[in-house]
Amino acid sequence: MSRNTPRTALAVAVYSTCSIASLSLAAQPALAVPQADQGAVTLGNVMVTATRQASRTSDLIADVQIIEATEIQRAGPQTSLGELLGRQAGIDFKQDGGPGAASGIFMRGTNSGHVLLLIDGVRYGSATLGSVAWQNLPLEQIERIEVVRGPASALYGSDAIGGVIQIFTKRGQDGLQPSLALGYGSYHSHAASAGIRGGQQNWRYSVQAAEKRSDGFSAIRNPANFSWNPDKDGYHRRSVTGNLSYNLSPAHEFGASLLYADGWSRYDANFPGPASDDYKMDDRNHSSSLYSRNQWSDRWTSTLRIGRSIDDSRSLNNGTTNSIFKTTQTQYQWQNDVNLPLGSLLLAAERLEQRVAGTGNFARDKRSIDSLLTGWNGQLDSHQLQFNIRQDRNSQYGHKTTGSAGYGYHFSPEWRASLAWGTAFKAPTFNDLYDPWGGNPNLKPEQAENRELALRHETAQHQSAIIYYDNEIKDLIQWVALDPSDPWSPWQPSNVATARIKGWTLNHTGQTTGYRWSASVDLLNPRDTGLGKTLIYRARKAAKLSLGHDFGRFSLDTELQAYGQRYANAANSQRLGGYALLNLSAHMPLTQDWSLFARANNLLDRKYALSLDFGADAYATPGANLFVGIRYTPR
Repeated sequence: MSRNTPRTALAVAVYSTCSIASLSLAAQPALAVPQADQGAVTLGNVMVTATRQASRTSDLIADVQIIEATEIQRAGPQTSLGELLGRQAGIDFKQDGGPGAASGIFMRGTNSGHVLLLIDGVRYGSATLGSVAWQNLPLEQIERIEVVRGPASALYGSDAIGGVIQIFTKRGQDGLQPSLALGYGSYHSHAASAGIRGGQQNWRYSVQAAEKRSDGFSAIRNPANFSWNPDKDGYHRRSVTGNLSYNLSPAHEFGASLLYADGWSRYDANFPGPASDDYKMDDRNHSSSLYSRNQWSDRWTSTLRIGRSIDDSRSLNNGTTNSIFKTTQTQYQWQNDVNLPLGSLLLAAERLEQRVAGTGNFARDKRSIDSLLTGWNGQLDSHQLQFNIRQDRNSQYGHKTTGSAGYGYHFSPEWRASLAWGTAFKAPTFNDLYDPWGGNPNLKPEQAENRELALRHETAQHQSAIIYYDNEIKDLIQWVALDPSDPWSPWQPSNVATARIKGWTLNHTGQTTGYRWSASVDLLNPRDTGLGKTLIYRARKAAKLSLGHDFGRFSLDTELQAYGQRYANAANSQRLGGYALLNLSAHMPLTQDWSLFARANNLLDRKYALSLDFGADAYATPGANLFVGIRYTPR
C-alpha cells in the first residue's frame, strides 16, 4: 500500500507435561538469558537462537548479535521494530511512507521474505504474503532481540535463508517493579506505556500495555500521481504482553506468554479513486505459547511447547472492508537437549499447521509441515564444531532436507576464526500456489547454499569481527508471462530466477569508562544472475556508527547511518540516491525513579527515499523530528 507527503516541521514538546506434544522454539529466555547488566558489552553473553541451546556468544560460529533492553530503551517509544533492526549491521530497512506504514527488512541482501521471525519461540508471519508486518509489532514491550545472520533452515525450516530474528517480551523478576512512560513529539505523535513485573517464591509474572498514535503525513507527495490523496496517513496501535512462569523446582519450569497488538494505519491507494476516500489497513497480531521445561537428569533436559500466532490484515475504504488476509499458525514441539562427554546433542520433533482465510478463494487453505532435526555442538581444546540436519515434510510439495556445518578455531582467548556452510529454503506462499488470478500449484521451494569465513577478536570491553559470505539462491519465484511474445498473455509465478549475494561485514563494539560505541561497514554485491543486475532495494555500501557518553547523570547518544544508492526495479532503471541520517537520543534522571528522555531523528532534515510507489514516485519520509517524554522506573 502507499504512503507519502509534505514535510512537517520539527516539533517539541503447556501448559504441557510429558504426555503432551507442544510448541515452538528452543528455550525460554529466562532459562538461558542472564538478566543482570543488560546492555553491557561483556564476554560470554548467552544466546539461544543460534543453536537452539543456551550458548555463550564467544563460543558461537554463526554471525550473531544481541540487542539488549538498554539499547531498545534508547531507541525510544516512537521507533518501530523495523527501524531499530535497520540500524544494525547487515540489515537494510524499507518503508512505504511515514510512521506505521508497511515496511520490510533485507538481511545480508536476501529478500524481505527470507528472514524468519520468532516471538518468544513462536513462528510469526503471513503465509499469504510470505513476509512479516514489522510495523505492527510493539518495540516498547520487547526486552531482548537475538539476531542470527545467515542460513538457519537446518534449525528452523522454511524462510531462514537470510537469517533469524527472535524477540523476547518482558518477563518477571524478583520483587515488584511497576513502570510508566509518556511521550509526545512531531507529527502529533504520542505514546504511553505501563506495566508491572515481579516475582516471589517460585512465581514470575509480567503484564505490559502500550498505545501509540501519530497523525503522520501523506505518503504520496506528487498531486499528479494517480494514487495521490492529500490526507495525512497516520496510525494508531495498542498492544499488551504477558508472561507467567512457575518453578516447581530448580529442574522443572512451566510457563506461558502472550503478545497481542491491534490498530490501523492510513494509506494512499495504489489505484485511482476520489481524493476524499479514506483508505485504512486494520491489523490484529497475536502470538501465544505454553511450555514445560524439565531437567530429568544431569544429562537430559526435555522441553515441550505449543504455540500459536495470528496475522490478520483487513483493507478498508471509507469504513467498508475491501479485502481480508488472515494467517493462523500452530506449532507443536518436543526438544531434547543431551549433555554428552563431549559437547551437547539436540534432538527435536515439530509440527507446524498453517491455515489461511480471506476474500480470495484459494484452492487449498491449509497445510502441515512435520519436521525432525538433530544437531551437535562441541569444543575440543581450541576447536569448536557445530553440525545440524533437518528434514521437513510439507503436505503440499513433499520432503526438504537442509543441513549446516561450522568449524571454529581459537588462536587465543581473544582471537578466533571460523568457517561455515549451510543450506536453506523458503516454501511457496499460498498466494504463489493458489492465487485465483494465476497461482501455480507446481512451484518448488526457493533454495540457497551459503559459505562464509570469519575472524573475530573479543575482550571484556571490545568485540570486533570481519565476515565474508557467499550465498547462492536458485528457484526464486517470480511472476512471468506464460507467452512472452504475447503482450496480453496471462502471468503466473514460476521458479525462474537466481541470485548470488557476496558480501563483507566489518563491525566493532566497545566501551570504556563513560563511553560506548559501535560501528559497522557492509560491502554487498547482491546480483540477479539471470539479468546481471543488482537486486532491488539493496544498498551495495552501508556504514553505521553509534557513540554514547555519560556526562555525570546526563547521557547522550549519537547515531550516524549512511547508505549508498539503491534500485527500485529489476532493470535498475529507477535509482534511489544514497543518503545519510544523523540521530540523537538523551536521558536525564530527575530523581531515583523518574527520568526524562528525548530523541531527535534526521537532525539535519535530509530528504531521502526508501522506496517507490506504483506511480514511480518516491514515498515520503520523515523530516527532522523530535520526541520527548518522561519515564517512571522505580529502583
